[in-house]
Amino acid sequence: MSENKKDLDYYLNLNWTLIEGTDLDFEGNPYCYIDIKEIPSFTFCAKTIEKARAHYKEQLKLTLTVMLETDEKIIEPDEYEEEPDWENLCP
Repeated sequence: MSENKKDLDYYLNLNWTLIEGTDLDFEGNPYCYIDIKEIPSFTFCAKTIEKARAHYKEQLKLTLTVMLETDEKIIEPDEYEEEPDWENLCP
């Protein structure tokens, strides 16, 4: 696919690597989140994981729109390279 055909719909339909988890807010209340491995700046939070799964794409659409408008490099799932394990590589 040529670069100019990679529009918002193309990116929204990629098989992103979702990282799901739970944490506590500043008041000690639990919440669920979804991160996208290939987009380190992306996090979506909701009260339940079901709500997070149902609605994270709304924020993903906004995030990708900004990235496309500012010509930010969008790393696709098949392009992502793991960060080296520096602690085990360095003596």
